[in-house]
Amino acid sequence: MLTIGVDVGGTSVRAGVADQHGEILETHRVPTPATGPELNAAIADTVRALADRYPVAGVGLAVAGFVSEDRRVVRFAPHLAWRHVAVADELAERLGLPVVLEHDANAAAVAEQRFGAAVGARVAALVAIGTGIGGALVIGGEVFRGAYGVAPELGHLRVVPDGRPCSCGKRGCWERYCSGTALAATALELRREAGEPVLVEPTGVDVAHAAEAGDPVARRAVADLARWLGEGLALVADVYDPEVVVIAGGVSDSAHLFLDAAREHYAQAVTGAGHRPLARIAVAHYGDSAAMIGSAALAREHVLTKAPHLT
Repeated sequence: MLTIGVDVGGTSVRAGVADQHGEILETHRVPTPATGPELNAAIADTVRALADRYPVAGVGLAVAGFVSEDRRVVRFAPHLAWRHVAVADELAERLGLPVVLEHDANAAAVAEQRFGAAVGARVAALVAIGTGIGGALVIGGEVFRGAYGVAPELGHLRVVPDGRPCSCGKRGCWERYCSGTALAATALELRREAGEPVLVEPTGVDVAHAAEAGDPVARRAVADLARWLGEGLALVADVYDPEVVVIAGGVSDSAHLFLDAAREHYAQAVTGAGHRPLARIAVAHYGDSAAMIGSAALAREHVLTKAPHLT
């Protein structure tokens, strides 16, 4: 059975046809429109471009936002036009195919647990570090979504009381100290403290490249990110006790700069340090394709739940 996974992002809609082994056969991408009706139409057109070429049985949508517990409604997506929209039902009617929704971090975690860096793990957490932090937890092969479908919001764990302001309205959230945005903010603070002129504010990618080239301030910023990553992973381990934590997202491309130091901070900060097994910390296998692969796998399960004779 072939299914289509769609990663609905703020800048582009990416769809891929996947088989039961998580292999992507073909992809199609279009820019993300600004309005809800245009977005629905763009997703439908993207799916049809692939469904016309492959015999697909269902569609999974990975969305960066709050999805209802029945995975039919997008309650809120900060970078998309949907607000309390029954996206799955609307697209299913438009496409004539079963459609299921999932949070993009959950979908990525499914891909890594079924086919990638967390294969076989009983309890696997995923920490997606990009502009902010997305989190996911898979227990016994099943995604943990909480009572209302929005868990776990790891990026908004408060690690510094009255710390840096966060877009969520709180201060001191983990993602304000451990993300691409945080890396840039830390480097900027360090340069200003040192009295260095700052003509252009850096991005996280700029800081990572500068650290790679040996810039001392950039290296200090990366070391700070490593410390906060370790501190946050210790919190995740204290609550969930995962077998493996997969580090995903755009910042994971620079993991060689900080992951060893983060592992050391984690091992020291976790409760019971030195007297308990530690989670394996691994870099995601599928990169930015994970949400497509995971949502396609969830679409397959959704179809088989409705029509088990297709196995």
